[in-house]
Amino acid sequence: MDAFIATAEKKVLVEIVKLSQKRGMKGNKGDWKQFLNIYDKKFGASLSDPGKRSNDVLTAYLKTFDKEDDLKVLAKVVQCHSNRQAVDQLLKTFPENESPEQSLVRSTLEHPQYPLDYSFPSHEQQDWVVSKHGKKSKATISNGMVAVDCEMVLCEDGSEALVKVCVVDENLQVKLDELVNPRKKVADYRTEITGVSASDLDRVTCTLSEIQKRLKKLLSGETILVGHSLCNDLQALKIDHARVIDTAYIFKYSDGPIFRKPSLNNLCKSVLGYEVRKPGSPHNCLDDACAAMKLVLAKIKREIGDIIPPVQEDVREVNMAKLLLHRIPITVPSEELHNAIPGNYTIEVKQPSVKAQGDKYSAFAIFKNPQEADQAYEKVQGNKEKDSSGRPQKLISFKLSKGVFTDLYVRKMAQDDSCAQVSSKRALEVEENSGVHKKQKTDQNIEEEMVADLSQCCDHLKEIERLKQEQQKVSEQCCDHLKEIEGLKQQLKNKEFEISTLNKIVSKYRGGKKKGK
Repeated sequence: MDAFIATAEKKVLVEIVKLSQKRGMKGNKGDWKQFLNIYDKKFGASLSDPGKRSNDVLTAYLKTFDKEDDLKVLAKVVQCHSNRQAVDQLLKTFPENESPEQSLVRSTLEHPQYPLDYSFPSHEQQDWVVSKHGKKSKATISNGMVAVDCEMVLCEDGSEALVKVCVVDENLQVKLDELVNPRKKVADYRTEITGVSASDLDRVTCTLSEIQKRLKKLLSGETILVGHSLCNDLQALKIDHARVIDTAYIFKYSDGPIFRKPSLNNLCKSVLGYEVRKPGSPHNCLDDACAAMKLVLAKIKREIGDIIPPVQEDVREVNMAKLLLHRIPITVPSEELHNAIPGNYTIEVKQPSVKAQGDKYSAFAIFKNPQEADQAYEKVQGNKEKDSSGRPQKLISFKLSKGVFTDLYVRKMAQDDSCAQVSSKRALEVEENSGVHKKQKTDQNIEEEMVADLSQCCDHLKEIERLKQEQQKVSEQCCDHLKEIEGLKQQLKNKEFEISTLNKIVSKYRGGKKKGK
């Protein structure tokens, strides 16, 4: 990050400093104004506008941040800005008459969430593969596509590891279908979601590096990579590929904000007319990859638009048949959750997003109907509390097979509960901090808001640049008009001089004629 700060343009440094002010962030010399009072004895905080400060002052301030959380936030903002610059450069390579495929790549790259979701540590970690852009002309850019989907397990160190990957081409022909040895100790195979168990991997020798090599060949020639919430798959594959189409970005609900991403299952029901899976069923890597490719092909053939209607189904009935289990220690395998709650149900673990970190996870207990879910909740013995939104929940303690006890929270689903409507493997995270006031922001909330603010600032800067260019054009036009007016004035003066001269000649001629008489 120091290298970026040292070479960054002033307008970028100014915006980062303003964002730190807005968030009340403090370095080892205090906040922005406190820093100025220490750093600049002459002017101090009397000149607090970052835009009127030199690069040296702005850089010195940003280097005062040494807390890990602050550095993570600043690094994310820096990476976000770097991503925007890379995207701008990539978009310049697109031909003027874009193909439908290239147009969808553009839609993905220009989505407000792209810089945040696709901020990978690819240039910092050696085990990442970065696909290189070819030197092809705009007229020869590839329109070839392959779709990918992955399944991941939760490891004991809190990270996720790839265990299965499937790739299909535009004809839905399978190009890759492999189980992968995670080479780590696994805390939870998430069999209810992944469909993969420990026994499935007993004789598997295929490694992540082998998968990376095979995918690199498939992506040669700037092939477009397709997927749903593709950033999660790329994170698991440790591959940074720029030319992507994310089906979670190119469609949006007619009644929701742009940041609300439709699930793959809902997209398939709305667009393709079928369900990828039934509630509670495990994922099928191959089916998901094919579904993502079918969605893109339908979009290319102009069969559908950007806006999709809300899925017509009894969402409330489905949601109310669930109980939410959250703040589960990652050391507790999902199979053990059946010891926590009575009844007949299946467990669906909510996989965290790319940005989610920590030592907790969440899951759904899915019953046959809402009545069974209610009965199970009532039978659970625990301390009654309320979550951050004021909804009743219970803190329960139960015994694991190892003989030790552990705690988790369980609550019923509300009829307007948004977390239950996104229970696919790439679901949005449920707020885990049950004891935190809902106005209090987590580090991730702050980070996302900072990136969103930076995104808006970048957009404002672009708009200012555009207005400046328009103003320059108007000024040039005005200059041309002024020159033309000056020219006309000079012509008028010349005419007036000519008329004056002619008048003198006429007067002289008339005077001479009178004397002759």
